[in-house]
Amino acid sequence: MTDLTDPRSLLYRSGQLSPDEAQALARETLASCDDGELFLQFVAAESFGFDDGRLKTADYSRDAGFGLRGVSGEMTGFAHANDISAAAIRRAGETLQLLDPAQGKPAAPPRLNNLHLYTDASPLDAVPFAEKVKLLETIDAAARARDPRVSQVSASISGSWSVVEIVRADGFVATDIRPLVRLNVGIVAESNGRRETGSFGMGGRWLYDRLFQEDSWNRAIDEALGQALTNLESVEAPAGEMTVLLGPGWPGVLLHEAIGHGLEGDFNRKGTSAFSGRIGERVAAPGITVVDDGSIAERRGSLSIDDEGTPTGETVLIEDGILKGYMQDRLNARLMGVEPTGNGRREDYAHAPMPRMTNTFMRGGEDDPEELFSRVKNGIFAKSFGGGQVDIVSGKFVFSCTEAYKVEDGKLGAPIKGATLIGDGPSVLTRVTGIGNDMKLDEGVGTCGKGGQSVPAGVGQPTLLIDGLTVGGTA
Repeated sequence: MTDLTDPRSLLYRSGQLSPDEAQALARETLASCDDGELFLQFVAAESFGFDDGRLKTADYSRDAGFGLRGVSGEMTGFAHANDISAAAIRRAGETLQLLDPAQGKPAAPPRLNNLHLYTDASPLDAVPFAEKVKLLETIDAAARARDPRVSQVSASISGSWSVVEIVRADGFVATDIRPLVRLNVGIVAESNGRRETGSFGMGGRWLYDRLFQEDSWNRAIDEALGQALTNLESVEAPAGEMTVLLGPGWPGVLLHEAIGHGLEGDFNRKGTSAFSGRIGERVAAPGITVVDDGSIAERRGSLSIDDEGTPTGETVLIEDGILKGYMQDRLNARLMGVEPTGNGRREDYAHAPMPRMTNTFMRGGEDDPEELFSRVKNGIFAKSFGGGQVDIVSGKFVFSCTEAYKVEDGKLGAPIKGATLIGDGPSVLTRVTGIGNDMKLDEGVGTCGKGGQSVPAGVGQPTLLIDGLTVGGTA
């Protein structure tokens, strides 16, 4: 069971290290650095997978450790261990002796934060093991009873609870407690020898109780089943350059991958992004405003503070089509002469922070989504995406659609299978001709990968009308 009486005690529970000693060690090991921190973390995680009518996986893990990072000029030294002790931290500090000594004044600490975005409670212990398994059994039975064409059901729930503490040489200390839960349902439907899949997930920085509400897991079943049955009726996707209508919410993953990464500070400091050196220039059609905001309560990508101790907040990246700024961690912000934006993130204590997205989305416009449909004479409507590939330097992308439809003369037509969207982020932004008034954030299932690290992230957008996007199809 997780001790919630004093979450910080989980970081110092062995008695080998006290909070005062941690501060003294940070001062000692980081004395010759411009910046850096001692990052302590405890994390407990679990996951349950139910497939083919039985419980297939039930995993539980606990881990604790530290990462020690020192920054001097443009050089970074980093070491980590799963042993939170003075001896281990001093050994890690030997790595930082390889850095050139700092020449200037040490970087100022982050400002303090009084905004708390999620509960301190752990989701792991609030619901007994048997009830978690029963929920998955119930989902499996309910999904199979929905429609005789359902041939396979998979369901999973997962949760984690992390305590982090950032300790700096200047005396700054910040602690954050981060819950995270997720539910996924996958369904395979079969008819006349044809099999198609559908899936749906939801989650956020809250507790299991929302996932256990009947309306929540029933909606997950309905959405997954609806997608699978729709795909059973799908025809081969057309190919060529055509008008594309993107649905609200999760399709914002295209924005995240094709544009968002190119707006992270490290790529722009190094001049490797398509957006490098373009602050103040028009990079998108009028009306397009793109924001990264890690301060939205209980969202999957939200953080009270980032992994360097900087409070998160709203960062306007593109405003009315004009590039306004980039997402910054402390290192890149200092070297670029700007303020950090609360986007210094790391997968865990074993990784150094880097500029990363939190919740990245396009704000809504003034167009009625139905009116946007009426403008499409011959194109497709992409409601949901699966996997994709993106080149961050150029912004070129290929995304596969998991649910999409033909649109002819403003009317929704047959569902299509095998459609991919091909293009590059910077040019797509200039081809947006309609922005719906229905901006929606995703359901809380996104995971972002960069530099070998994965972190939870959120996406979102309104319905978007894009002219002249290449569709890869099979017809």
